[in-house]
Amino acid sequence: MATGPTDPPNRPPGRSLPPRPAVGSSPSAVSQQKFSPTARCAGCSTPATPCTTVGKRNRALIFTLYRAGLRIAEALDLRPKDIDFESGSLRILCGKGGRPRTVGIDPAGLSLLAAWLKLRMAMPVPLFAPLFCTKGGGTIATAYIRREMTQLGRKASIAKRVHAHGLRHTHAAQLRSEGIDIGIISKQLGHRSITTTARYLDHIQPMAVLDAMRGRKWD
Repeated sequence: MATGPTDPPNRPPGRSLPPRPAVGSSPSAVSQQKFSPTARCAGCSTPATPCTTVGKRNRALIFTLYRAGLRIAEALDLRPKDIDFESGSLRILCGKGGRPRTVGIDPAGLSLLAAWLKLRMAMPVPLFAPLFCTKGGGTIATAYIRREMTQLGRKASIAKRVHAHGLRHTHAAQLRSEGIDIGIISKQLGHRSITTTARYLDHIQPMAVLDAMRGRKWD
């Protein structure tokens, strides 16, 4: 029986192949080697070109996503008062499911936040505007950050998909590689239970599988 032009051999007419998943749609982490050039490219047309105000803001935002493991909505909802430079922490007032939490961020990430905050204070923005805001104090759209991350990945010549949530995956994978207790990782990410975190980490970086495969020998 003849088949239509879109029907493969031995497949009933009218039946099509299931759609292929989008490239890079599964959770994945971005390595430090791949992340660094992406962050350096934020707001800069060339390595020798000084970053713009928007570029410095985006760089601080990207490092916050990376070094604190925040969801993009959580980072965009931050206010200056939510930063505690003394303790090295960020207060998330409304995380997933409306749950508040306090997360840690390392000194390097805090220094970028301090630099952005100093620049932001000189801008004519309302007192209670978001930490990462537009030049007029408005809220940044999540769609803008997603487009920016894609463009930065291309600018840094990274073939792998670069997206904001991937930085959260990277944060979690690096904490696990550093031997951080899973209970601490769970609290940092804002998961309801350690079981959720275990599934999350095994999906991103199945270390038991990787260790087992690395231990094999070819006789």
